[in-house]
Amino acid sequence: METVHTIVVGREAMGCRFEVIFNLLDNSVATSIGTDALNIIEHIEEQISVYRPSSEISGINESSSTRWHDLSPDVFDLLLLAKQLHSQTNRAFDVTTGPLIKAWGFLQKQGRTPSPEKLVEAVAYSGMKNVEFHEHEHKIRFQQPDVEINLGAIGKGWAIDKAIDHIDMEGIENFLIHGGHSSVRSRGTRGLSGQQTGRDGWPVGLRHPLLREKRIGTITLQNKALGTSGSGTQFFIEKGQKIGHILDPRTGQPASGVLSATVLADTAAEADALATAAYILGPQEIDHIAPDG
Repeated sequence: METVHTIVVGREAMGCRFEVIFNLLDNSVATSIGTDALNIIEHIEEQISVYRPSSEISGINESSSTRWHDLSPDVFDLLLLAKQLHSQTNRAFDVTTGPLIKAWGFLQKQGRTPSPEKLVEAVAYSGMKNVEFHEHEHKIRFQQPDVEINLGAIGKGWAIDKAIDHIDMEGIENFLIHGGHSSVRSRGTRGLSGQQTGRDGWPVGLRHPLLREKRIGTITLQNKALGTSGSGTQFFIEKGQKIGHILDPRTGQPASGVLSATVLADTAAEADALATAAYILGPQEIDHIAPDG
């Protein structure tokens, strides 16, 4: 009987641990291909992270101007996707919440409630209406100074998608990539291709939103992506109230209707963004997510 090898290659990036998990008969190439995939993820972090002063996004934010900015094709495509998802989610998903994240102290990881004046100002700077795109030349510009982009709610998923593309090109069929367990995308099955295991795909545990060591269930993921959004670990306490880091860009206030939201989608970027939107919208507004954009 052929031996199936499970090989895990991991690395810290984007504030969490990414792992590439292979299910292979031949394990001789797994480490090399997995390392290349993680290099892609790290490169994307260097392009888009607001915590990297040399990133393209940091350069745009720090200019505080309305001039046109040249972007690499991949970063431009990511922002176009973010624009589409902004519309698809009735503005609940918004990558221009940089001023809001700063106002609430979450960028510096020193949470605080902003003054009403600061909050009104930050909301005014948010919204994809403030970003103009020049698609033929891969350029963007802000409609007013002090707009800031933060791709934290979609960046991990985007990086996973690019890593998946690379591994696909290598001809590997059965593998899974996750970033911090909240962003996951799979290919093939945990068993060998062609074998019927009764649970084809990859079993993925859904973490309890408050008790991180516990699971509330397991889903079998096959050629799909899963994104989970919640404020169970990123929050501050003020006057006895827990204030989470996920902000509703339409109001500037922390979302608090649910403990967590999990979404399945074709790509990890979409799953991450839609999970954030679902968390913000809650059960009352979830129908506002348009299936076709």
